[in-house]
Amino acid sequence: MSARRITRREAMKAAGALVGAGVLTGISGTLPTLAPTAAAQASTPSGKTLRIGFQVHRTGIGAVYGAWYEKTANAAVQYINETGGIAGRPVELVAEDDGTDPKRGVEVVEKLAQQAKVDFIFGTLFSNVVIAAAPPRAGELKIPYLVVSEGYHVPSGKMNRYVFQPGITDVHAQVTALVPWIVKNLGKKITMVFPDYAFGYDHRDFGGTTIANVGGKVAALVPIPPTETSFTKYFPQIPRDTDVVYHVMVGPGVLTFVLQMGEYFGARKPKLFGFIDSLEGVDMASPGLDFLEGSHIWEALPRYADGYPTRYETFYRARVGVNASGASQQDPKNVSTYSHMFGVWETLFVIKDVVEQSGYEKPGPEDYRAFIETLERFEWFNEGNRHPQGAKKFVGRLHQAFGQQFISQVQSRRLKVVDRTRIEDGMYKPEGDYTKQPL
Repeated sequence: MSARRITRREAMKAAGALVGAGVLTGISGTLPTLAPTAAAQASTPSGKTLRIGFQVHRTGIGAVYGAWYEKTANAAVQYINETGGIAGRPVELVAEDDGTDPKRGVEVVEKLAQQAKVDFIFGTLFSNVVIAAAPPRAGELKIPYLVVSEGYHVPSGKMNRYVFQPGITDVHAQVTALVPWIVKNLGKKITMVFPDYAFGYDHRDFGGTTIANVGGKVAALVPIPPTETSFTKYFPQIPRDTDVVYHVMVGPGVLTFVLQMGEYFGARKPKLFGFIDSLEGVDMASPGLDFLEGSHIWEALPRYADGYPTRYETFYRARVGVNASGASQQDPKNVSTYSHMFGVWETLFVIKDVVEQSGYEKPGPEDYRAFIETLERFEWFNEGNRHPQGAKKFVGRLHQAFGQQFISQVQSRRLKVVDRTRIEDGMYKPEGDYTKQPL
């Protein structure tokens, strides 16, 4: 009796189980780099196009992020197609603007899945849009939905098994890693200024808990609507004996926020620790930002090229068209959202790896099951051209990646990295387990 010939899917699933099960077993140590083979670099993709739906904030309060997310996505797809595509197939982005609006975000998911017939959907940033679109529609339509958001909504277990965040860390991990440094180096009485929606609440809740756990105290909580354009009425809520103002703002008023904060405090300012969200897309040399001199800023990936000068980061920076100061190579006045947009690049390469290791071929229950189960078995994404921000530990039960964080200081109107956290500094106890949910 002749041996049964294994199918391509069975072979790919076996490979996926071996690779996805974890190329490493610990958090520390030197990480090997996985680079494209010479054959892959020279090959030309053929066969049926793999269509990836891109839910992008082209308009609305997330537009500055959306513009750079789209630029990064196009650069990643170009590189993927230059190096053989995904499983030998060319990749096409199908982009739809959601207006940074929750209701419209649901409509975009429906359009991409039902009309455009895409294989996967990715790209969403603002957490209010993610929360509206991911649980009800992506789960109901049973299509993998990969967000690039940072919110705790994915690892909290409140989404569904079709939703992942594998290319960027979440707020819970970020504040868990950073707050001990703030309390130790800047002060114990901390006022938290944050946007009044889910992303801000993650900072409030996990930042506040961590502050207390390491011996600090939350002096006051100051929520601000993300669409606000004037902030002077909020600053009197900050107690005079505050040691540190912890600030994270988003939207079109971020520059005004920093300028007005400077006018309010003047020379008697407390120490400041800000998340780069307050300054994404903003030139550090903008008039009035001298108020930030000496303050500290969180970055996920340093804006300035000397902040993390690995060959992988240098390669990525060049491919997305960003100069050494973090602005567009074509227009130095167009400052990038460098600390977030790498997540788009890395997420697309996660899709590539999982498609190739799972044997995914087309939309449908069987192939989506293979895709999801393969990704859930991953344990590490190694630092390299595909993951220039650094190595990441992936926790399959949470559908979430964990990576390093950077602490920068404003020195001479630019950002200078002064410290860096480890992956394990941001790890926390899991609350849920998506792998137990049915598909």
